[in-house]
Amino acid sequence: MTPFSKSALVAAMHAALFGATLGFSPALLAQESDKNLETEEKQLETITITAQRRSQSIQEVPISVATLSGEKFDSIFSSGDDITALAIKVPGLYAESSNGRAAPRFYIRGLGNTDFDLAASQPVSIVMDDVVMENVILKSFPLFDVEQVEVIRGPQGTLFGRNTTAGIIKFDTVKPRQEFDAYVKTTAGTLGSAHFEGAVGGGLTDSLSARLSLLSQHRSNWIDNSFTGQNDVMGGYDERAARLQFLFESDAFDALLNVHNRNYDGTSTMFRKNILTKGSNELNNNYDRDVVAYDGPGNNRQNYDAWGTSLKVDVKLEEMTLTSITALEKASGGGIGDIDGGNVNEAGDAAVADAVTEDQLNGLRQFTQEFRLASDTSNALSWQVGTYYFDSSFAVNTVDGFFGATEVFHGNTSWALFGQATYQLTEKLTVTGGLRYTDDEKTFSVGQQNVDGFAVVIGFASEQQYDPIKVKDDQLGWELSANYRLTDTTSLFTRAAEGFRAQTIQGRDVAFEAPPSVAGAETITSFEVGTKSDLLDNTLRLNAALFYYVIDDIQLSAIGGETQGNQLINADKGTGYGFEVDFDYRVLKNLMLGGGFSYNKTELKDDNLTIAPCGSGQCTVLDPVVNGLALINGNPFPQAPETILTLNARYDYPLESGEIYVYADYQVQGDTNLFLYESAEFNSKNNNEAGLRVAYVNYKNSYEVGVFGRNITDQDNLKGAIDFSNLTGFVNEPRVFGIDFRMNFY
Repeated sequence: MTPFSKSALVAAMHAALFGATLGFSPALLAQESDKNLETEEKQLETITITAQRRSQSIQEVPISVATLSGEKFDSIFSSGDDITALAIKVPGLYAESSNGRAAPRFYIRGLGNTDFDLAASQPVSIVMDDVVMENVILKSFPLFDVEQVEVIRGPQGTLFGRNTTAGIIKFDTVKPRQEFDAYVKTTAGTLGSAHFEGAVGGGLTDSLSARLSLLSQHRSNWIDNSFTGQNDVMGGYDERAARLQFLFESDAFDALLNVHNRNYDGTSTMFRKNILTKGSNELNNNYDRDVVAYDGPGNNRQNYDAWGTSLKVDVKLEEMTLTSITALEKASGGGIGDIDGGNVNEAGDAAVADAVTEDQLNGLRQFTQEFRLASDTSNALSWQVGTYYFDSSFAVNTVDGFFGATEVFHGNTSWALFGQATYQLTEKLTVTGGLRYTDDEKTFSVGQQNVDGFAVVIGFASEQQYDPIKVKDDQLGWELSANYRLTDTTSLFTRAAEGFRAQTIQGRDVAFEAPPSVAGAETITSFEVGTKSDLLDNTLRLNAALFYYVIDDIQLSAIGGETQGNQLINADKGTGYGFEVDFDYRVLKNLMLGGGFSYNKTELKDDNLTIAPCGSGQCTVLDPVVNGLALINGNPFPQAPETILTLNARYDYPLESGEIYVYADYQVQGDTNLFLYESAEFNSKNNNEAGLRVAYVNYKNSYEVGVFGRNITDQDNLKGAIDFSNLTGFVNEPRVFGIDFRMNFY
């Protein structure tokens, strides 16, 4: 194994010293006379998760899982950030986007996909209220009235299907119940931020309950366009979303109907021209967070609408439960981007014309149906079997100022049979095994091409004839795990699993006179061992896991180069190994500390694989170059942070009417390479952010008022780059301060 980097060792030492210091805190701060009472008040609550499609304690599940809920979740999203705000808030989890708030990209244990197209496939699955959100636009549905987030690391193909080779992020919203409850929450902040969130629910009859949840988010435009002389014309957004749920409960069956919609209008990612200097990854004097110089039309506007519904029915049989989940999701919309980040009048551009592209998602329709039969007893053997069907179709229209308009069509049909069983061999040892057979078929065809393009007029381009493409594959995935209860408070687990990401078709390059590309299915084999402990009289929860995985025929997106291409390729292999540690420690009854650390070492293994490096010639390629192409054997996966350190703390001061509390969080992202090739410019190191919230809670009148700050040190972190004509980059969200108020009704 490759030795840890210096930065990884330093971060690990800091985390270890931090944890060791905490270990002595009770002895220093607790008084022996009231030790038993204080210990009882300090004990941590049990966390229940559904990572195995059953409600279980997080400490009983032989999988590496981290959760977010309550104040931790609310603090992260207090400034109105989108789903990518989850990046580095959990060890091993990263997220970024070059499509604004509309198409996030997720990475777990270093494994993800940098493809920016609206037809991109990802190895991290997003599951919202038991429904898989496959398309990148569906993955970006805003988060509100959320009960809990589960980050499930490692392949989850047995129960959740293909395209989960890296893991799953599972969101569960608050469900209806018979008891009445409601809340309203309002926020006002810098950059013209104004947010509203609320929900109301309760029983309509003895058997029927309902819940309505609403969200409205606004940020004013705050970025100037120096090329046109316009002030405050970009950077803002308006987001509206709603969810209505009905829950019917009876002795024979339960039925949950979920209807939700989204309307979004805002600004896409701000690409910033030549903010890097050749030979350096540091932001230079060309960078000004508040100003860009775009000569393209549209001011990077984007808008999307989405609508969906699902019906979950649980039929109670004798010692079994039959579950049916039927779901339909629809979406449409698009955006325009000045992807070279500036204008051709500026120096340092290799392009001969300004690069502005528009992408439109048309007619996305996703239908899913799952049937699952599960045992419902306290016997030593528990099991579940099921079948799953997936059908999706949509069109992507790409408009380029030079080539014109091109539309391509994608289709995907998949079905699967699966089963899993858990058996308690002894009082301490439990084993689990599962199988899933999947059949997956994808289709692709080209509609109009290069319509109204100047390239056709001058004879530079013509309408090519591409035959429809159909690719089909079937795979058998499996998992085997064991959980051993070492003591009443500590368990050991081990897990081996094999899953796959289905074959993928990418047709974006058809819009630029290049053929579509196809990548065959990738298969991952993963091994992990770990421990889960509730220590120090259940005041310290410490979970850790070591992992190693091999991916055969790993799918990669070769993005960039002179043509700003987007071609799918397969490398022979990819490997990853590392560890993650999560902890929560109630030092005192009014002091809580938490966080974790992860180390991920990834490596591409293909002796002959080459890709086009930066098209501008301005970057310093560190890989061997043959005939203008970079050999990438041995490189890390793109956008795979080597280390993630996250810490948080909550301290409260009790008052007669309630409490005042302070919540702070801090994260550091280690070495991260942005592309498949390595260069001196396109990488980041030690990106960090901090958040702070101070609030007063009045228990008697059920309200809370607070002040908050996100990215309070106003760090400028390089998140991604575009390399085809210059040294364009894009950065993280700016600092935001604000005040919020929440009132609960019971």
